[in-house]
Amino acid sequence: MNDRHETAIFGAGCFWGVEEAFRRIEGVVDATVGYTGGHTANPSYQEVCTGRTGHAEVVRVAFDPARVSYRQLLEAFWSLHDPTQVNRQGPDVGSQYRSLILVSSPEQAAAARESKAALEASGQFPRPIASEIEEAGPFWTAEEDHQRYLEKRGLWSCHTR
Repeated sequence: MNDRHETAIFGAGCFWGVEEAFRRIEGVVDATVGYTGGHTANPSYQEVCTGRTGHAEVVRVAFDPARVSYRQLLEAFWSLHDPTQVNRQGPDVGSQYRSLILVSSPEQAAAARESKAALEASGQFPRPIASEIEEAGPFWTAEEDHQRYLEKRGLWSCHTR
């Protein structure tokens, strides 16, 4: 990644469809699926799926801010899932599927909080927004077979609201 690129990390349920959706956004340079937010170092997919590691399935998005803004990525994040669900997305249930924005700067934190507040104030959802906003911690890259999972299988994402 070069100096002009920035990174954002989002959890919006199962990471396969979320990764694919972010890859389709003009200005996104790369998207990597992985795990963060828990207490187990270098967890495996099987460990995270138990819900005992504390990790969430997330996507680390490398983007060119000259082509796509962090705020635009936040808008995409909100549109990719139901942010009112707690520890689940659709049929996927467990804390590993929680809605999560991991921020790496005060600017990202402010933008995430403002974006969440605007969504809450919009009345678009009948329930409160459950998405958590946290400081980014260690990111553990998921196993290679989970990277570009849907693309490798010729499947198109069903992970949109």
